[in-house]
Amino acid sequence: MLLWIAFSLMTGAAILAVLWPLRTGAAMPAASTAEADLAVYRDQLAEIERDRASGLIAPAEGEAARTEVARRILRASAESGREGASFGDDRRRRIVAVVGLLGVPLLAGGLYLSLGSPLYPPQPLAQRLEGQPNPSDIAILIRKVETHLEANPNDGRGYEVVAPIYARIGRLDDAARAWSNAIRLLGPNAQRETGLGEALTAQAGGVVTVEAKAAFQAALAADPNDPKAQYFLGLAAEQDGQTAEAAQRWSALVAASPPDAPWLGLLREALARIGAPIPDAASGPGAADVAAAQSLTPEQRDAMVRGMVERLEARLAQEGGDIEGWLRLMRAWTVLGQQDKAKTAAGQARTHFASDSGALGRIDALARELGLGS
Repeated sequence: MLLWIAFSLMTGAAILAVLWPLRTGAAMPAASTAEADLAVYRDQLAEIERDRASGLIAPAEGEAARTEVARRILRASAESGREGASFGDDRRRRIVAVVGLLGVPLLAGGLYLSLGSPLYPPQPLAQRLEGQPNPSDIAILIRKVETHLEANPNDGRGYEVVAPIYARIGRLDDAARAWSNAIRLLGPNAQRETGLGEALTAQAGGVVTVEAKAAFQAALAADPNDPKAQYFLGLAAEQDGQTAEAAQRWSALVAASPPDAPWLGLLREALARIGAPIPDAASGPGAADVAAAQSLTPEQRDAMVRGMVERLEARLAQEGGDIEGWLRLMRAWTVLGQQDKAKTAAGQARTHFASDSGALGRIDALARELGLGS
């Protein structure tokens, strides 16, 4: 009931706002005042003529009276014209008033029937935050998490959820702070450390700062195969003037990446920028790729290279027709000191290319070179 009363008041106010500028004075009388005056003045002229003819007034006085009455007739005639125009204006006002009286309620009612309902509950911000927010309403999502974190400051998962959202909308200080809190509460991992490193790098306008570099190194310690950490550490090396190290990191990452990896374009641009050769993606690591890991600690280097080799081995198990990949796998296992795995790779390669004498010749030649037997 209160809702409909409110609607009625709002509709009345809208109509009043439309009609108020159209208001006029008192209604026009049936007989125009100016027309009545003209009739009186005409009678006066006739009376003056009768008096002059009968000699009741002198000719000079009669002419003066006639002139005065004529002046009044001209003024009344002008007022009569204005009243006619005013009557036309009033007619237009009445038309607009009728449209306002009928149109405003009909338009408002139609919009409400199509877009609203008296059954909808009120939705203030606090209740919207308590309910399930629209995923597209980023402001509501952020405020919901922030409200939760104010009440639960030790919820590391909440910081982890909101940190990338902060970064995406440009709140870089908040993103770095959220990632730091997530790491403090949940412990470090590759995703959290690279998130922190990216936020710090963006804060510095694209410069990999000391703090950002430390975060990427921590990410690489947690996951030696993390592509973001590898890329940004290569970027840090380039910014420090160590282009050889940058080329090594990026080349190894290109070689270890699948052909459809989304970061390959960025890596190729980076390699071209420093004038380094661009290896083929998914060709697997070889001796040169193993050498690219020399700048890492022994543990990081071994983990990185082993992960690259294992990915190549898994790919060849599914797509065994890549002779270059098999040769690289044999060489990589040999470099890592895994002679048995290198021999196994050679045997598997021979099985895949049993009907290809040229490929078998290359496999046997590399096996002899690596000391794996024929």
